[in-house]
Amino acid sequence: QVQLVESGGGLVQAGGSLRLSCEASGFTFSRYCMSWHHQAPGQQRELVAGIGQSGRINYVDSVKGRFTISRDNAKNTLYLQMNNLKPEDTGVYYCKATLLRDSWGQGTQVTVSA
Repeated sequence: QVQLVESGGGLVQAGGSLRLSCEASGFTFSRYCMSWHHQAPGQQRELVAGIGQSGRINYVDSVKGRFTISRDNAKNTLYLQMNNLKPEDTGVYYCKATLLRDSWGQGTQVTVSA
């Protein structure tokens, strides 16, 4: 059974940092693309960053230079280091495993105060 558990969210002032983690189980983590997605209040869920099996990475323009996605295949864990946070980064962050059917975690709340 595929399971993704996010953690690391919280309340931070603008300019601060957070590190999100996503612990994966139930599948061979190293073989699949993983990604982080952001859902702002009242908005659709959007891709923030993705990382492939080979380590190829892509970011949405709004987070380039501020966020870093990484993975530790030995720990079956996906990370998102978020620096220089802005109020518009507020929302729920979800990790996703691109399997035969997309699998999502329950999300972790990030709130950035001005």
